[in-house]
Amino acid sequence: MKKTRRQGRSQKQTSIHRSLSIVPSLFTIGNIFCGYYSITSTLHGEWDRAAVLIGIGYILDGLDGRIARLTKTASDFGVQLDSIADVVTFGAAPGILAFSWGFGAGAGPEALVAKHDNFGFLATFAFVVCGALRLARFNVQTKKPAETSAKRYFVGLPIPAGAGMIAAVVHFFKTNALMSGSASFWWGVLIVVLAFLMISTVRYSSFKEFDVKKAKPSLALAAIAMLIGLIIFYSEEMLLAMATIYVSSGPMMNLLQTVRRSVPGGVRAPSESAHGNIKS
Repeated sequence: MKKTRRQGRSQKQTSIHRSLSIVPSLFTIGNIFCGYYSITSTLHGEWDRAAVLIGIGYILDGLDGRIARLTKTASDFGVQLDSIADVVTFGAAPGILAFSWGFGAGAGPEALVAKHDNFGFLATFAFVVCGALRLARFNVQTKKPAETSAKRYFVGLPIPAGAGMIAAVVHFFKTNALMSGSASFWWGVLIVVLAFLMISTVRYSSFKEFDVKKAKPSLALAAIAMLIGLIIFYSEEMLLAMATIYVSSGPMMNLLQTVRRSVPGGVRAPSESAHGNIKS
């Protein structure tokens, strides 16, 4: 009788676990939908909508992993599906958006415009390729034992952050009326820099060690509420500022560490000797 009850409980728990395992995948599929919808919006010239959809995909991408960990339903299938979703939403979608918004509309002779188109194509293609390489590197890294500082740092700019930078710029300006020949060139330079940072070994904070429970909950919740309010009412300025600060934080930290090591008698931080985690 007891064995029958135990078997019934076990079967019930297995059924619940299988049901819960679908939830993270639904968020990932929602992420893919945002990427696909962003691409179609770009093709119709709705650049701001395309940028906003990339931002929504960013949120869904953060939720699927957390939900998988909370429900203990993380799996290799989920990791692979998440990487495929990231290639669509944070690789192809921002690459197409960056090309459509920033190139081909420059004023000047046709030959100059054509050169910008070619440069834009190469720059945005480099962004997509480097994003895919970074995701492949992440998939390989997940098979290896985690390093000491794995929870503290990402190695290389996460691809959602690179896509977020492109989306934030487009969302800030909305139209490409100011994209002259020179502006298109510097837009391409920014995209190339983002592509390089994704495959670099520059460290970026992962914020995984931030815990609201350890900090003062009231202050943390008040700060989060204030941040959400600022994003709602001043989305253009806040999102661009947040994206710019995060993208530039990696090179700045790397520069500070180089300066510290070059100073005679400078003490090397313990985390500098360990390899960080690689995340999509």
